[in-house]
Amino acid sequence: MLVKIMMWASIVVVLLALLELPVMGTILVETVLCVSALLVSCQAFRSGQYVLAIGFLPIIAAFSPVSPIVATGRAFVWLSWVGLTAFLVAAMVLKTKRTLSMPLITNRDTYS
Repeated sequence: MLVKIMMWASIVVVLLALLELPVMGTILVETVLCVSALLVSCQAFRSGQYVLAIGFLPIIAAFSPVSPIVATGRAFVWLSWVGLTAFLVAAMVLKTKRTLSMPLITNRDTYS
């Protein structure tokens, strides 16, 4: 659930950054996108979608607020479009496996 919330929050943040609204600072955008990409990558790895997990590694590196790579101006806009596309693809492709709240009752294999 947290991954879905962060994915959609990052899509909204990127859209606000692409509209160049003054409320969105680049540090906030970079932090939200980096954390969201890290969560999506971990979730994709856990669900066995390794191509999606590896595909988010460059986004983590590009939007990391502590990386020495500084993207400003036109490069930041292009990276934002790439990030937006990646998160939209992840929202459609990423399948999460729901965990059952009471595994002893719902999982009949534990009794045998």
